[in-house]
Amino acid sequence: MKQTTFNRRIPVGNPIANALVVVVGTLIIGASIVLGFFAFLVLAGIVIVLGAIVSLRVWWFNRKLRREMENQPPPSDSVRLHVIEGEYHVVKGDEKP
Repeated sequence: MKQTTFNRRIPVGNPIANALVVVVGTLIIGASIVLGFFAFLVLAGIVIVLGAIVSLRVWWFNRKLRREMENQPPPSDSVRLHVIEGEYHVVKGDEKP
């Protein structure tokens, strides 16, 4: 059975290059975290502003609807009941013997 192992460590040939790789890697990870945090803040700000706009619009619409309901006269009894009265007759069609 053939086994292979991969050595994924930093090459040990030059200690200055190793230190540079560690420093650059740390800076890249730090910059990614900072940029991610600011992107999250921008996105959260956009969501908050859109939420405020939608809630203001709903409040304004409810206020307008409430004013229109107050200005309408109260419905009369005939309008409230919605009863239609009438007569009907059962008509038999032509029946074949």
